Amino acid sequence: MYKSRFIDFDPFGNSMPDNWHNGTVSEIIELHDSKRIPLSSRERADLDKIYPYYGATSVMDYVDRYLFDGIYLLLGEDGTVVDGQGYPILQYVDGKFWVNNHAHIITGKNGYNVELLYLLFSLTSVKAIVTGAVQSKISQTNLNKVPIAIPSKEELSMFNDLIQPIFTEIRNRRSESVKLAELRNTLLPKLMSGELDVSDIDF
Repeated sequence: MYKSRFIDFDPFGNSMPDNWHNGTVSEIIELHDSKRIPLSSRERADLDKIYPYYGATSVMDYVDRYLFDGIYLLLGEDGTVVDGQGYPILQYVDGKFWVNNHAHIITGKNGYNVELLYLLFSLTSVKAIVTGAVQSKISQTNLNKVPIAIPSKEELSMFNDLIQPIFTEIRNRRSESVKLAELRNTLLPKLMSGELDVSDIDF
């Protein structure tokens, strides 16, 4: 749906509308990398496991404090930064969390929110901006220079109304999954120890 409208321009006769313009990623993203604080495995070892601690590609650990609270897009900065097709490694995150210094932390501006950015980057090859012979890296400078077609704010607003229910459902299902995992982790040890007796329950 995003590709058809914003990349292939299918609804517009396969050409960019006159009220859109060619620009760069710098026009639509805010980077929050300066707020990142890495914690070593030794520092994390004694912390209560409450909030997710993200790395470049996934949750690495859990910690008892957080740096961010809200909806953000994480884009791998170094290490594993692209998939086999050259698309960036993305994490759509929400709630309270901590991030190390291996992922860019992104929100949107000028009509773009995190959900629109997620769709954009998931369909934008960044292979050409990856540097580093030993360890791959996507720098802020190179990321900001990626060329994109920028729609009118009216077009973005209309499309955003279509996708928000989908992303709301994604967040709700993720929250339910976390709660079920917490319940499992609470009940399973009690079942294993015999503290919780389910012998009288009919299955």
